[in-house]
Amino acid sequence: YSHLFLSHPEVRSMFPIQMTAQREKLVAALGAVVSNVESLDDVVPLLEQLGRDHRRFDVVSEHYGAVGASLLATLKRFLGTSWTPELADTWAQAYGVVAKVMVAAAEQHEDVAPAWWEADVVRVERRSVEVAVIEVEPREPFPYRAGQSVAVEIPQRPRYWRYYSPANAPNKSGQLQFHVQPIAGGLVSTAVVRRLGQGDTIKLAAPVGEQLTLPEDGPLPDLLMVAGGTGLAPLRAVLEQIDRRWEATGSAPQVHLFHGSRMPWNLYDHEHLSALAHKPWFDYTPVVSEDRTYYGAQGLVATVAAKAGDWSQRTAMVCGSPGMVRHAVRELQAVGVPAHSIRREQ
Repeated sequence: YSHLFLSHPEVRSMFPIQMTAQREKLVAALGAVVSNVESLDDVVPLLEQLGRDHRRFDVVSEHYGAVGASLLATLKRFLGTSWTPELADTWAQAYGVVAKVMVAAAEQHEDVAPAWWEADVVRVERRSVEVAVIEVEPREPFPYRAGQSVAVEIPQRPRYWRYYSPANAPNKSGQLQFHVQPIAGGLVSTAVVRRLGQGDTIKLAAPVGEQLTLPEDGPLPDLLMVAGGTGLAPLRAVLEQIDRRWEATGSAPQVHLFHGSRMPWNLYDHEHLSALAHKPWFDYTPVVSEDRTYYGAQGLVATVAAKAGDWSQRTAMVCGSPGMVRHAVRELQAVGVPAHSIRREQ
């Protein structure tokens, strides 16, 4: 990035001021490509998604040449005498393939969707000490499916895009609801909770993700849902989708949701979920991990869920922090839930 900004200073404004997260994303993307170099087709979907995602930063095809030159210059600088003409040619060809796939995906996406949608904040509710519920209304129709995620940019943090999941299924009003909890050192989440207000305008990028979605038609599997904190949001949207089907047809899969938080006041959607649990298809278990006086299930949510029944015939949906998701996968597999039946976003 230093080489890129020195050689092409005009692109600096396209990036956030603090580059730590950006560097980590670049290394992760390069790692995914290099580790799949013998089977590049496996990484094409990732490259295509990256190409589509880069539209929201105003990236155009000409920028790829500048980035490629800086990448090769960086490799040459740190490899020293190991950097041979043959190696340079190999990397140049590899980057050319990467750039071609990303540019093609971006151009195809440009024909069907804007780079982003603008949405007005219509309500901000501090639901608990640590959780805010944000309702927004896109100015143009915003297509998404329950369970997907959306990259969001707020005016208080320009060029810092963060993924959040709508907590409601698509509806006639077009409004979306986001559940946001500040994380330690989080530049965006803290600003969303403390500074975003009614009347602000945010940007929404195209929705992504398939693992936590269900088809609109056809049979649905019985489900085990395990959510930590605001990881509840996409699962709540899926519950809304299922409930609409039940209201319309009288048919729904059996669903059991375990929602975990550190303290009871962060079971921020308890009232809504308790009311939903009166319906015959839905069971709800709140779990608290750090309050020994809590009258209810105590412990880590995945451990409680795994021990609560035989889930081997259900499809599991897991959402929360990366550590919570990893723990949930281990716990569920340990009690006989097949790996292929555990769905979480990668």
